[in-house]
Amino acid sequence: MPDGLEDKVFEFIRLHGIFAGDGGILIAVSGGADSIALLHVLATLRTDLVCAHVNHQLRGQAADEDERFVVEQATLLNLPVVARTVDVRSHAKAHKLSVETAARQLRLTALAEIAREHGCSWIATGHHKNDNAETVLHRLRRGTGFRGLAGMRPVRPAGEGLSFARPLLCVTRDEILRYLHERGLSWREDHTNADMVHTRNFIRHRLLPLLQQEAHGSLVEELSQLAAAAARLSERVRRQADRAWTANVQAEADEIRIEASQLASLPEWIAVELIRRGLASLGCGERNLTEGHYQSVLKVARQQLEAERTSLPNGFIASLESDQLVLRHGVRGSRLDALDAPFVLDIPGTTAFADREIDARILPRCEIDMARVTSDKGPFCEYLDWDRIEPPVVVRPRRPGDRFQPLGLEAEKKVGKLLTAARIPRRSRERTIIFADRQRILWVCPVRIAESAKITDETRQVLRLTVHNA
Repeated sequence: MPDGLEDKVFEFIRLHGIFAGDGGILIAVSGGADSIALLHVLATLRTDLVCAHVNHQLRGQAADEDERFVVEQATLLNLPVVARTVDVRSHAKAHKLSVETAARQLRLTALAEIAREHGCSWIATGHHKNDNAETVLHRLRRGTGFRGLAGMRPVRPAGEGLSFARPLLCVTRDEILRYLHERGLSWREDHTNADMVHTRNFIRHRLLPLLQQEAHGSLVEELSQLAAAAARLSERVRRQADRAWTANVQAEADEIRIEASQLASLPEWIAVELIRRGLASLGCGERNLTEGHYQSVLKVARQQLEAERTSLPNGFIASLESDQLVLRHGVRGSRLDALDAPFVLDIPGTTAFADREIDARILPRCEIDMARVTSDKGPFCEYLDWDRIEPPVVVRPRRPGDRFQPLGLEAEKKVGKLLTAARIPRRSRERTIIFADRQRILWVCPVRIAESAKITDETRQVLRLTVHNA
């Protein structure tokens, strides 16, 4: 029956608290089958809906026809509709991005702007079980842990009172097509989805159908169940790791110290998560870390031998010092003393500086869950208000007399006094670096950002800076 899918979606919405609270719902509608089904399903559930379409100008006349089609569909349902055009190619060229990345950034920014303009708290998208299965396979192909296996979440907070919702994650692509056929609904086809050049489309059109055939059609359901189980585990581990990090971890400029006896007493998955966070914050690179590496580090902590140490990828080591597990780069000191002139950052891009690599990226504010970022990012990653920065952004060693207004303070303070107050060891102070724009210091890394660089409710674009050991 046509309402079978609707009942399933309504129950999924209730179960996951989707659309809870005040505020309307903005429905992102491309014109494809998934978003058209979403539009019609939600139109039977709520009246506080706004239909939004983003024209990327990438498919010529077909893109304009998509826009007209979406406007017609919304009008038939007596829903307000907003169509917005973005210049993806210019954005990609200006910021040195792939067309796909540029399109995603502009689309998310446009949707967030439309949602705010119309008082919507939710942005609903048409992702379904097959999309989630593709995500899990894509991450498995790249290499992932249980966090990556969690796939897409039903709700993703986006900040500023906005959340993204995926109400169709409980249904398959076949169920959606059957729903549309039963109701006599039409949709638009994006033929670029058949392009085998892109890994995602290869998984969609070749790998997943082949695996489905071998699994007698049950693979999407099985991957969906795997993702749901991994999501539950991931959230449980995150909450426990947050508490353990606060209680047992000291993050310094060039090393992470964890109470070894406490680490050894924690459940293994929590201990591994603390080690992962510590190494990630130092720039070790998660993709190079295997289960064997984590087990070697745990062995160091559990044996509690003063001379015990183990080598890790990219020149990092883990050693035991006075009942503390110490994670650091194997090469101590730095080449900062040989540098004086500031280096202009390549934004977006990667800039080599002394024995560091600095990754700079500009992200739409709506993509960032600040609550999760704050707990996960570590001391060598910061998010700054790009809208209030005056390029160029430079990185340099700290200098005598450096002053800035630290986050949370009303007056300027000498950087040296800030480091002393933060109890940064003298050898670590020598590795402190300064990020600044044309007018002022933005970040004393890895201690604190400037008050003027913090993200606010008005922030639209965010500069993410991540410092890695080279």
